[in-house]
Amino acid sequence: MRKLIYGMNLTLDGYIAAPGDDIGWGVPSDELFQFWSDQLQATDLSLYGCKLWQTMSSYWPTGDQQPNATPAQIEFARRWRDMSKVVFSSTIDKVDWNTRLVTGDAVAEITRLKAEDGGPMAIGGATLAGAAMRAGLIDEYVLATAPVLVGGGTPFFTALDSWVNLNLVETRTLPCGVILTRYETRR
Repeated sequence: MRKLIYGMNLTLDGYIAAPGDDIGWGVPSDELFQFWSDQLQATDLSLYGCKLWQTMSSYWPTGDQQPNATPAQIEFARRWRDMSKVVFSSTIDKVDWNTRLVTGDAVAEITRLKAEDGGPMAIGGATLAGAAMRAGLIDEYVLATAPVLVGGGTPFFTALDSWVNLNLVETRTLPCGVILTRYETRR
């Protein structure tokens, strides 16, 4: 059975986007890009909700060709473009860059994918990850917490039907002030 990992950048007050889907609060650094690039390298399949897919696919397919791209950003862009991805959406009709579109029941498809042989899967996007959390499918949480408060927006964690107990696996502080934490779901 595959491991399902939910990880994203978030603010200290728990938001992945400020009001208006603003992600300008992020703390870009080579160390943070390298961390996420290493996460991609260790992932067999990435699962995206519609909003996060639109954000990622608007930049990363050519992120390695941007004039000011750092070596870490170039590596991340290439890994992202080349890896297998699944997008869950009923409003998008076309995807690209090694991506498959699923328009049906996301929880059923994620459950099916988890049951397959293979390496870890990453899931991104609050709505999609929230559905997977409520279904008890998330095995690990990876939080890259930025030292900023935005006061509202899209929360990393959505409402749950019951508690989820976790074990702390790792904590690390990057020079840019971002705190990385990893938790495993206690089963």
